[in-house]
Amino acid sequence: MTTDVQLSPTPRSTVVRGKKRAVQDRQVLYDILDAGMVCHLAVEVDGAPFLIPTAYGRDGNRIFLHGSTGSRSIRSMIEGKPVCVAVTLVDGVVYSRSVFHHSMNYRSAIVHGTAKVAEDPEHALKVIVEHVTPGSWDYARSPSKKELAQTVALEIDLTEASVKVREGGPGEEPSDLEANLVWAGHMPLVTTWGAPVPHETDRAIPPHVSERGR
Repeated sequence: MTTDVQLSPTPRSTVVRGKKRAVQDRQVLYDILDAGMVCHLAVEVDGAPFLIPTAYGRDGNRIFLHGSTGSRSIRSMIEGKPVCVAVTLVDGVVYSRSVFHHSMNYRSAIVHGTAKVAEDPEHALKVIVEHVTPGSWDYARSPSKKELAQTVALEIDLTEASVKVREGGPGEEPSDLEANLVWAGHMPLVTTWGAPVPHETDRAIPPHVSERGR
């Protein structure tokens, strides 16, 4: 595990477009991954690009993923095909005086590397479960031997990664600023949890669920 606080860009992880939005602080990478719940995972399958959205969990300088033993994408990753993982958080939309400069405020992370089978599959699955539904691993039934046999847990090192962040108001052309004909600004996007909805049970909602949105 790397202890380097800064990201060290490689040729494929160097930000080219929008260089001023590149962030080198590795902690920002961790914060983005910890705030997201779904990543988009790209890998070559049978000679063609394959992209899937999937849950993940971070443990130190690695993320864990899981899938079915029969999955084509899982087989490709086990074979050592390069992978790319993307997590994007949209924080708002940006209104400019020109539609050309309309934009979004966001935090994004791109990870490059190869996946390997996790040495401790149960730990990997626990990390994923606790990332998406905190408190569930010790509350719900543990995976059976049959379920574990049907599941592959993978880990990807976070050493090779890039981070971009955009925040604030719009960029403007000087002529549009001078004319000042329309409103411009940005609108933050706020995501909140709704009330838990029970499924065929008369049990009380457990604290790790009911307290999540508070």
